Amino acid sequence: MKKIALLLIATCAMSTAFAQDKRTLPNVELQTLDGKKVNLSTLSNGGKPIYISFFALWCTNCIKELNALNDVYTDWQKETGVKIVAISIDDERNKSKVGPFVNGKNWDYDILLDPNSDAKRALNINTIPHTFLLNGKGEIVYQHNGYNAGDEDELYKLIQKVAAGDTTQIVLPKH
Repeated sequence: MKKIALLLIATCAMSTAFAQDKRTLPNVELQTLDGKKVNLSTLSNGGKPIYISFFALWCTNCIKELNALNDVYTDWQKETGVKIVAISIDDERNKSKVGPFVNGKNWDYDILLDPNSDAKRALNINTIPHTFLLNGKGEIVYQHNGYNAGDEDELYKLIQKVAAGDTTQIVLPKH
């Protein structure tokens, strides 16, 4: 009986992972740095890939990742058309610090705020940095959490595949 239960659980977990392969962003309102409302589900990039990174000011690895991405972003845009969006999960008390921090870093990509963690909850994010790669149709084709120096090299290979329309080798991690 235990074997059947374990097999059933494993099967459900695998089918959930496969069902997520083409999921889209949730209908959640975020804010721009100047306070305008933006719905996460409406992010688009004219058929090109979008890379989304959830971060917080207190997260050292998040800042390392976003600094590394900023160093290569212009080249990546020219070569693949990718758009990078960084979403801060800093709370209401700290969200006013995000703009000055970002300006000091000179990050050249879109920054959004998720001060109530609505998007974080909707996407089941438990650790940051947590990143998502979307294809040109706005479907999530890859996600990853954590950051180690050099991860951006592997990421770029995935972005190139997605930009070329090939997502066959990209599999979402099983949770």
